[in-house]
Amino acid sequence: MMRSLWTAASGMIAQQSNVDTISNNLANVNTTGYKSQRAEFKSLLYQNLQTRTTTANGQEKPIPAQVGLGTRIASINSVYTQGAMQSTENDTDFAIDGKGFFAVRGDDGNIYYTRNGCFNWAVGPTGVTLCNSDGYPVLDSDNNIIVVPNGVSSGSMKISEEGEIGYLNAQGVYVSMNRTIGLHQFTNPAGLQKMSRSLLGVTAASGEAMNEATTNGLVRSNVRQSYLEGSNVQVADEMVNLIIAQRAYELNSKAIQASDDMLQQANNLRR
Repeated sequence: MMRSLWTAASGMIAQQSNVDTISNNLANVNTTGYKSQRAEFKSLLYQNLQTRTTTANGQEKPIPAQVGLGTRIASINSVYTQGAMQSTENDTDFAIDGKGFFAVRGDDGNIYYTRNGCFNWAVGPTGVTLCNSDGYPVLDSDNNIIVVPNGVSSGSMKISEEGEIGYLNAQGVYVSMNRTIGLHQFTNPAGLQKMSRSLLGVTAASGEAMNEATTNGLVRSNVRQSYLEGSNVQVADEMVNLIIAQRAYELNSKAIQASDDMLQQANNLRR
């Protein structure tokens, strides 16, 4: 009887983690570049009540009697589908149409990746630099920071759909800087380590970053200036998943209550 108590308890713990995941999706429904997450479950060990054998009459019983011991969270996967393009009319807002990621350099000197293209021009030690909202410099395809040339205003800077960086001179003529904004892809983006501030870190599971400008065989992503990529969270789907998780949690709690009632009745047999 005690087996059912622990089995149902494992189900309640797993569903609580599921609700936590859904809550995080709903909390980030308006986060730029956010990718929804989905909890995956797996069963725990099975206990053999009776192995495959024959009956007393010699008849074969090919199917054993096994009882499961509950469930647990196997993984929480990110769904990297394209989010909706949102027009902002801001020249330093960029959305990626494709599988690429922007690269930024953190305070620790390491390179991190993001789909959040809400950038700004900020005055730094090396000049006016393209940075994200936390002040981390955005990198080009050579992993160098992007700085406005001397004598050029930040409002004159232009970035094409191919990520080419240039500016308009005093005569209004476009001048290319022969640089492109850095875009990178990963063999398994779901394996990226999620950091705060919408940043992602490289792991062994994700594989090394593949530079779209130098890696052959990659489908190049497009950069949309004056757009931001919205979250791909579907509120209706998340609400349905939340209801399902809540019902599963209630059913597991009912199983614990039923097991407790059965134990109480068994204890009362002596009276």
